[in-house]
Amino acid sequence: MRRPRLGVDFGRVIQGAALEPGAADTVFLSGGFAEAMDTPPTPDAFDVLARLVTRFDGHAWVISKCGPRIEERTRQWLDHHDFATRTGIPRDHLRFCRSRADKAPHCAELGITHMIDDRLDVHRALRGLVPRLYLFGAQTAPAPDWLCHTPDWRSVEQVVGADLDAVGQALGSP
Repeated sequence: MRRPRLGVDFGRVIQGAALEPGAADTVFLSGGFAEAMDTPPTPDAFDVLARLVTRFDGHAWVISKCGPRIEERTRQWLDHHDFATRTGIPRDHLRFCRSRADKAPHCAELGITHMIDDRLDVHRALRGLVPRLYLFGAQTAPAPDWLCHTPDWRSVEQVVGADLDAVGQALGSP
């Protein structure tokens, strides 16, 4: 059994989560630099991530799909909001790819066991590779039964925590 390792998407998960299905934060993507930096984290994201990173013994990565311009903006936003210090996910634990399906090679290389993402197509690409998948945020349709829907960060903490407790028991941890 693998030691737990966490992967987390950025857009619409750590930052810009939709409060209602179909809603999107376009300021980060299309607004100016100052507007993008002023966009807040998703409620409870930093606090919950900090606790989860501790539970994962620091084995946590941001794995995000975006183009070069948004990658740079994402790095700037994370630095601007002191993400590494506040969550415990270091800057060298950021992974970027250009297509959603390309998250799979990152997850395979890193040995990700738990992945939080808001896109069903990402989870389809990870199914069978990552044992525990969490569909984050408001969704327009129910999650398939092979996927756990977590509408907000408090539910992420509850469900992932329970899953970690079960894995710990299987590994013989106290």
